[in-house]
Amino acid sequence: MGSTEDLDYSQIILPYNSGFLISKVMFTACELGVFDLLLESGEPLSSDDIAARLGTSTRGMERLLDTCVGLKLLAVELTQEGALYRNTEISNIYLTKSSPKSQYHIMMYYSNTVYLCWHYLADAVREGRNQYERAFGISSKDPFGAMYRSEEEMLKFMAGQNSVWSICGRDVLAAFDLSSFTQVYDLGGGGGALAQECISLYPNSTVTIYDLPKVVQMAREQFVPPEEHRITFHAGDFFNDSIPEAELYILSKILHDWDDDKCKQLLEKVYKACKPGGGVLLVESLLNEDKSGPLETQLYSMNMLVQTEGKERTAAEYSKLLEAAGFGEIQVKRTGKLYDAVLGRK
Repeated sequence: MGSTEDLDYSQIILPYNSGFLISKVMFTACELGVFDLLLESGEPLSSDDIAARLGTSTRGMERLLDTCVGLKLLAVELTQEGALYRNTEISNIYLTKSSPKSQYHIMMYYSNTVYLCWHYLADAVREGRNQYERAFGISSKDPFGAMYRSEEEMLKFMAGQNSVWSICGRDVLAAFDLSSFTQVYDLGGGGGALAQECISLYPNSTVTIYDLPKVVQMAREQFVPPEEHRITFHAGDFFNDSIPEAELYILSKILHDWDDDKCKQLLEKVYKACKPGGGVLLVESLLNEDKSGPLETQLYSMNMLVQTEGKERTAAEYSKLLEAAGFGEIQVKRTGKLYDAVLGRK
């Protein structure tokens, strides 16, 4: 066995120490509008110009820009007049607000909300519960009451979830051929990005977004265009209210919010409401069966600890929950992206 000198600190320990710093640099550049400004300018800009236009110190902005170059989020050109900065392709696609694939909103949600809960990760591990009470001074007994504690916070969360589906939505909906299901209910469908991907991929389908009344109102006002008649809404609490009959129910990132008992309760209601021959599509990030990875899913599971009552699960664990509710013919498809798909039939 090798000595400790054989271990390369720069490859093993340093990335973990710097991970927090890297993400905050990216979040800060997004929040200040660096990438948006460089896109709108149409030409490279100096650090002095960027600082002046964004109202920051030149000293701080220059360091932020140089670090973004190191992260390959910006490119720099040295001229006789000095350093000029421009966006890279990745920042134009994912970090500018105007891009169809923008991840700006989910980054701001992580920066301003998720990070505050993660500050109390050790407490979450000790206690086995979410940390809204410590982070925001509100009860942790109702996770979504805490997540939607203000209209502004709810809007950030919904916009963030929409940005995720702009990247992953088509992959999970195309994992199985869902064209035979024309009447679809998207339980907890939020801002409707997944519903819009569904009607785009399956033109003969109609999708009803079933979510809390205030979420439905926000989706109508901010996210789903009124002329889109193939998307309708049902306001309610699917744990406490009835679930209407449909051919297919989509539960995207729903079950991971709850413990097994709550998941069984919801799936049993869905099974009873489901038309014969219908099904349920679970969209979740799947752990390996030995829970050795993927790392992203393990980190999501830690996030469920600090923010919700749930956890990420293996395909076998989700299959077991579906079978307990009555579903059969269970199929699993790993997409190779952040989220995977599990389909159960009635």
